Amino acid sequence: MASKKILLVEDDPNFGTVLKDYLTLSDYNVTHAKDGLDGLIAFKNDDFDICILDVMMPKKDGFTLAKEIRAINPEIPIMFLTAKTMKEDVLKGYQAGADDYLNKPFDSEVLLYKIKAILQRKENESADEDNQFEFEVGDFHFDSKLRQLVYKGGQAIKLSPKENKLLKLLVIYKNDLLPRELALTKIWRDDNYFTSRSMDVYIAKLRKYLKPDGRVEIVNIHGEGFRLAVDK
Repeated sequence: MASKKILLVEDDPNFGTVLKDYLTLSDYNVTHAKDGLDGLIAFKNDDFDICILDVMMPKKDGFTLAKEIRAINPEIPIMFLTAKTMKEDVLKGYQAGADDYLNKPFDSEVLLYKIKAILQRKENESADEDNQFEFEVGDFHFDSKLRQLVYKGGQAIKLSPKENKLLKLLVIYKNDLLPRELALTKIWRDDNYFTSRSMDVYIAKLRKYLKPDGRVEIVNIHGEGFRLAVDK
């Protein structure tokens, strides 16, 4: 099987070289661009499976680059690397189309895990294609087209549009972290105190619906988001 191709755009030459070598040793085919402009040129000249972008770069910052990459290929997974930890920057990253975010300094094994998780999720999405609308979640059958959740063939629960979208996102990210900011920007189109409280209410409703199956649980990852944990 061919190695997955990564576009790494990082303006720190030492850090970029170390990271490229580490990812290459982990069986990835890595192209390292030194700034946002070079990154865009590299992206246009090759096909990649995932882009890893630094945020603060000369000539073109990571957020701008991500939007330009998304305009060319709306499906390509994008991860940001940044020293910034301000919440508005994280939100800006997700609004620019990020699939994930990693603050420097980070554990390289965590980066590898995140890359694998994103690529696996994208493969699953492509296999099912968005057009998948029926899912098995433990002993539940979830039909996102009809907005129905059925436990063991019993009475169908009719979900509201937001309950339906939130549950579908959780199912797509099953047994993985669904970042709070990602859910808020995808469903509520904003991340503020009120939308955040609103999402908590919807999470509570979904937990109530899923309660009959002890193998299915929505776990709160403090300060990060939620994980739909499904025991096999």
